[in-house]
Amino acid sequence: MESATFTSLRRDALRAQLPQVADLLRLRRAGEIEEAVIDDLVSLSWLEWTGGSLKLTATGSNICRQQR
Repeated sequence: MESATFTSLRRDALRAQLPQVADLLRLRRAGEIEEAVIDDLVSLSWLEWTGGSLKLTATGSNICRQQR
């Protein structure tokens, strides 16, 4: 998969949103996450599809820890 190119502003915005996204995933409320956000986070390899469900990657988990 090709990695999308993001502006630093978009990447920073996604980084700031990631803990909230992780909380929604933990609460099984992924439907409340905008599709564009999901697509961008998957492109950055911060989220991945596993068995039809979204989950944080190791990189995504590390970024969340840094944000909290």
